[in-house]
Amino acid sequence: MLLAMDDPMIIGRHAAIPLSEIVVRASRSSGPGGQHANVTASRIEASFDVAASASLTDEQRRRVIARTGPRVVAVAQDARSQARNRELALERLQARLTRALAVQRPRRATRPSREAVRKRLDAKRRQAVRKSRRRPPAAEEG
Repeated sequence: MLLAMDDPMIIGRHAAIPLSEIVVRASRSSGPGGQHANVTASRIEASFDVAASASLTDEQRRRVIARTGPRVVAVAQDARSQARNRELALERLQARLTRALAVQRPRRATRPSREAVRKRLDAKRRQAVRKSRRRPPAAEEG
């Protein structure tokens, strides 16, 4: 779990972002909550400007922008407290950036094993027999 004081925020294995590059804004939360929600600014929006970041390499910046755009935003208004929502928003931002930075491994084409092919064909044969037994008997000629 990311604590509110973790600086820098670790993104994947090869990147870290100082909290000074993340803009955190508070506003009034929407939805139910009565008077408490009407008077407290407990909704937190954490945003990270990818294009202006000095902590990412050019390749990392290109990858994140291609997947999420030039600005990554995470919002939290789940909890009543502003501090808890700040933690949640930073965790969500961290998760989004980590997913965006992940390198997609190329898929290697594989062939089904002989046993898998045999099982598939056996199942097809059994299903064909089952269905043929449901058909009405053919009319005899003669």
